[in-house]
Amino acid sequence: MSRVHDALRKAEQLAAQSAAKDGHPPSAAIEGSVSADTEEASGIEEQIETQSVIPATVTVAPSQPPITVNRALEPKKSAQITLNGLALDLSSAMDQAQEIPFTPLPEAHLLDPSKPYEVPNEEFRTLRTRLNHLQTLQPIHSVVITSPSPAEGKSMSAANLAIAEAQLEGNPTVIADFDFRRPMVHQLFQIDRGPGIIDFLLGKAELRQIIRKVQGQNLYIMPAGQAVMNPLELLNLPQAKNLLKALPQIFNWVILDSPPLLFAADAALLGTMTDGTILVVRIGSTAIDSVTKAINSVCENNILGVVVNGASRGEMYSKYNYYNSYYQEGTETPAE
Repeated sequence: MSRVHDALRKAEQLAAQSAAKDGHPPSAAIEGSVSADTEEASGIEEQIETQSVIPATVTVAPSQPPITVNRALEPKKSAQITLNGLALDLSSAMDQAQEIPFTPLPEAHLLDPSKPYEVPNEEFRTLRTRLNHLQTLQPIHSVVITSPSPAEGKSMSAANLAIAEAQLEGNPTVIADFDFRRPMVHQLFQIDRGPGIIDFLLGKAELRQIIRKVQGQNLYIMPAGQAVMNPLELLNLPQAKNLLKALPQIFNWVILDSPPLLFAADAALLGTMTDGTILVVRIGSTAIDSVTKAINSVCENNILGVVVNGASRGEMYSKYNYYNSYYQEGTETPAE
């Protein structure tokens, strides 16, 4: 716990120093352990959850040392899900998934695979690298993305992490919207909310109907589905547990968007049914006390890292632009 707090305080100091150099007032402070930057990374959260857009930085705090990308991915096997006594083949449903174009909401600030040298792409690739390295050390395939409170950028972070993972060859990735209380994934990707996971769990939709495949990518999307009055009870159904158990047998990464930890018990429950949790906090919005309470609400060993969102732009942006401009302009990099 103290490591997380010390790292977040360090992130606050770095954000303040960067803001002072750029002539911008610091946004605020949070916790984190290793730094990375993302440009205006919380747009859709503000648009939908009524917060103002501010430049953002992402700081990642993995609990294990980073370094490499896991490229030795084993082929996934067929997975069976039991629903109302019927065995369903997930791999077959995956093959029959409806293909959709990649048309994200402009205000969502999602990664654009056609612009790989933009700063946000670099930062989420860094997060991807750290997680893939963890995957070489322990069997991690399903991750819950959550936050202490609303409007801290969890849905945007979940979507961008899924997009970054799907950019790797032979790395099928699904983003599943398990925030049944206030789902946003379908808005980020501008697809229909249903049929979705809720409809499947209630027996109102077939498995193949709730999976969408993004054309030309390894990315799959499972929207939340229809509104429901008892989301926590729905997550306790055997069908939900069977689904979460089967998905990692087909997808190398299963990214779950979930409700905030301090506003519902859903994320804590999902954390017990997955391999780890990533906590998203926002500078200028999340209090350190909220981070402490959020971490205490889940098994501390289950926290894989912290993504810090909402800091001022730093000089890292200009360094990225300087370094990548030579490649983009077709000019050789000068000797160093």
